[in-house]
Amino acid sequence: MQIGELANTAGVTTKTIRYYESIGVLDEPARTASGYRSYGPSAIERLDFVKQAQSSGLALAEIKSILEIKDEGGQTCQHTTRLLGRHLEELDAKIIELQAARVELRAMYERAGALDPADCTDANRCQIITDSLPTG
Repeated sequence: MQIGELANTAGVTTKTIRYYESIGVLDEPARTASGYRSYGPSAIERLDFVKQAQSSGLALAEIKSILEIKDEGGQTCQHTTRLLGRHLEELDAKIIELQAARVELRAMYERAGALDPADCTDANRCQIITDSLPTG
């Protein structure tokens, strides 16, 4: 199949396919006599894998590392588990940051309901965001 058909089948753009080829995530395809790219069914499988891996939070460089191990005939389970574990740790840290930000935003929101807009006279700050005057 040619690049347009592959793109439609895999749900990506032709630009994405060319980019994946340029960075080694997708193998360079065979060419027809007239120079058109010619892809086999394995290209669809690889693109499906890339999309699934991206949806799990893996970056293209990480996906490429998995594919390189596979291309060399290796087993990727331990490598993939380490990558996913690192992403879980990062996600857990981000959740903690977001929960703290939510607490702060909730406090600002509640403070906003208790303030009189007429009291907001400082030209350099909003009383909702800053709950007290700066010191010093």
